[in-house]
Amino acid sequence: MIDRPVRIGLQLQPQHMDYATIRRTASEAEDLGLDVLFNWDHFYPLSGEPDGLHFECWTMLAAWAESTSRVEIGALVACNSYRNPELLADMARTVDHISDGRLILGIGSGWFERDYTEYGYEFGTAGSRLDDLAVSLPRIESRWEKLNPKPTRDIPVLIGGGGEKKTLRLTAKHADIWHSFSDPSTLERKLGILGQHCADIGRDPAEIEISVMGNTENRDEMYELGARLFTIHTGGPKPDLTDLRDFLAWRDKLNA
Repeated sequence: MIDRPVRIGLQLQPQHMDYATIRRTASEAEDLGLDVLFNWDHFYPLSGEPDGLHFECWTMLAAWAESTSRVEIGALVACNSYRNPELLADMARTVDHISDGRLILGIGSGWFERDYTEYGYEFGTAGSRLDDLAVSLPRIESRWEKLNPKPTRDIPVLIGGGGEKKTLRLTAKHADIWHSFSDPSTLERKLGILGQHCADIGRDPAEIEISVMGNTENRDEMYELGARLFTIHTGGPKPDLTDLRDFLAWRDKLNA
């Protein structure tokens, strides 16, 4: 087994607040000792006023690469459908360099239909979007090898989702981090499935960091199951870091 410390992520949802508030909150979270700062890859708010304030994912990550200095940064998660995979690889490589090697490439197949219809992307089906992701991941990895300069490091790939036949198979093959939205009993079952996918290709599943959404009611149980990256979330109009402070204290106690 790979011995991993607990890490705490914050998904700072880029909705219902101006960018000055987003930047200030990101800086405050880093100062508190955050490990990973995430946004998300949508074009409209997912809660509250559907046409409220909202900002784009990757231009924001580039800005965070300059405005932060220590935290890793990434999307939870980037939507594979919105960008040509070679372009996404180049964008990720560029943000990797701007941040001095702090980017995580979080990626998933996409699900929010309004993003697709309003921006002119073909929505397809859940299966077709996962098939597209399966084609894109090797193209991203191949493009990283061709770029000049290459990424500063092997950019960690985080795959989000829980589909047992396709998503977990892609996770076994390509991911450094798997982000699950499961409850503890479901996580335990899906870890077994992920382990079997890893066995099928000869990979040690311990190489994959397990990431979950932070929940004070089940975090100890999730930890016992092997989760090590716990991400909480906040958004506008008034982002609240109370839960972040609690999770950081819990992390420090476990990692002591």
